[in-house]
Amino acid sequence: MKKVILILLVCVIRQLAIAQSDEDIAIKIAESNPASKKVDQLIVVYNQNPKDNQATLIGLEKVKGTWKVKLKAIKASIGRNGMAAINEKVEGDGKSPSGIFELGRLFGYEELAPTSIHYTQSTTEDKWIDDPNAEDYNTYVRGNTNAKSFEHLLLKSIDYKYCMVIEYNTQPVVKGKGSAIFFHLADEKYTPTSGCVAIAENDMLDYLQWLMPNKKRAILLTSLHYL
Repeated sequence: MKKVILILLVCVIRQLAIAQSDEDIAIKIAESNPASKKVDQLIVVYNQNPKDNQATLIGLEKVKGTWKVKLKAIKASIGRNGMAAINEKVEGDGKSPSGIFELGRLFGYEELAPTSIHYTQSTTEDKWIDDPNAEDYNTYVRGNTNAKSFEHLLLKSIDYKYCMVIEYNTQPVVKGKGSAIFFHLADEKYTPTSGCVAIAENDMLDYLQWLMPNKKRAILLTSLHYL
């Protein structure tokens, strides 16, 4: 009898999970995070299992103190090894960091971008330092650096055609906790990233047009397993 009740309970829980839309889940995630109270526009990214390297991404905006869906659920690629737990992200682990982070500077290949937020055209001199032993670790550099490794922001691939900084481990920078975490373009196969969040170009254009310079913007990354 107890076994039957347990099976029925599991079925009910699963049905409730199925009944919840991606948008409803995103709103609940936003509402449960105290730091989101200071945010106007929030991108919620979540996966079901921490090891999943594909995730759901949704755009929320606060309207009279209540979160409303502005851009519906889409597919996103994240770290090839999934989502790190809070404060467990380290350099080279192939995971995206969990937490809520401001969305910073936007870089791109073209002279202009279809957005009203601050935009910088990338050059061959632009790089992001990922050498944990470098003085300029996890910072943007235009020009020379003594770092032994770094990410070029002007690539031959589509990835950084639009590339927005996710302000993870930037204020302050902690050596070895991870670097170069961006919100950028995915390829056609949605290839997993080294820790960034990547979406299709058409979807990115929607986000660039939606994000406003006069609003507090952030991205919240998590796994449902961690909630």
